[in-house]
Amino acid sequence: MISAQAPGKLYIAGEYAVVEPGYPAIIVALNQFVTVTITPSQDYGRIASKQYQENSLYWQRQGTELVFDNRDNPFHYILSAIRLTEQYAQVLGKPLAMYHLNVNSDLDSADGKKYGLGSSAAVTVATIKALCQFYDIPMTKDRLFKLAAIAHLDVQGNGSLGDIAASVYGGWIAYQAFDHDWLASARRELSLNDLLTTTWPGLQIELLTPPESLELMIGWTGTPASTSHLVDKVAIFKATQRQEYHAFLDESRDCLHRMIDGFHNQDLAAIQHEIAVNRDLLNRLARLSHVTIETTLLKTMCDIAVQVGGAAKSSGAGGGDCGIVIIDAANNLAHLLKEWQVRGIEPLKLNVHHVIE
Repeated sequence: MISAQAPGKLYIAGEYAVVEPGYPAIIVALNQFVTVTITPSQDYGRIASKQYQENSLYWQRQGTELVFDNRDNPFHYILSAIRLTEQYAQVLGKPLAMYHLNVNSDLDSADGKKYGLGSSAAVTVATIKALCQFYDIPMTKDRLFKLAAIAHLDVQGNGSLGDIAASVYGGWIAYQAFDHDWLASARRELSLNDLLTTTWPGLQIELLTPPESLELMIGWTGTPASTSHLVDKVAIFKATQRQEYHAFLDESRDCLHRMIDGFHNQDLAAIQHEIAVNRDLLNRLARLSHVTIETTLLKTMCDIAVQVGGAAKSSGAGGGDCGIVIIDAANNLAHLLKEWQVRGIEPLKLNVHHVIE
């Protein structure tokens, strides 16, 4: 049996702007995982998930194609990852085989609470990692990111792919998206092998080292958010108020560059200051685009953290899900945690996950 894991993620700063090439974000990988296992099979294959036990998917082969018994299934990202990885396996001369693939995720709670930790990205990455082991395909992080990014885009159609980067590289990363239009053209012109080895315009991924005193706290508001719905609303704002949108982009870029410098300089106060700036920028974007990014409970969560010396903001698209706090580890955090719990904010006991080479 072959097994591979990929971690979930949370955005620290740079949301919304990061969907544009050249505008950075900071993302962190967390120690909650999607695990994919593969066991060889003879006559048919099965894709199953502990989270979707009633929706196991059975498949057979017609030549090199996977043929499925049913089309209505929750496994689109897995199927896309399989399709692309097997295409790459064929390029490398690997014969295709039958197998059972099983998925288990602890990115959501045992009772089904969705925390917004990027499960679709993690399952895409874990599936590709497992299949590369199964087919004995050597895989660098750079190539893994590119394969997973293409597979994810084939399903989702948009997004920055920063969550893919977090699942692949782990730790704290500074991320800038690649040019999606270039990729669409390059896929028509380049072989898959060339696509994985060439430089992708605009793509930047840098591992960051946080100050030793930095403590990351995560609060969950109990309300799942629809990222795609929120992003669609901001896209309308982008199309109708271009000057205001570009002002937001430029200020977000400058803020993130200063925040990244704070990591380079091990300057916790500078990082905290820019977290507060980024929160204000996102709230301004929310007002201009009529999108609820910082819900009432997210605002309460952040305000409590600020009162005890932390810097806080929503994480990801907002509208619910998680907020993050950057605070000095020497602070007494008991009061903050008590105030959160009184208001129904669940502290998530998660740590940063570093990918070992």
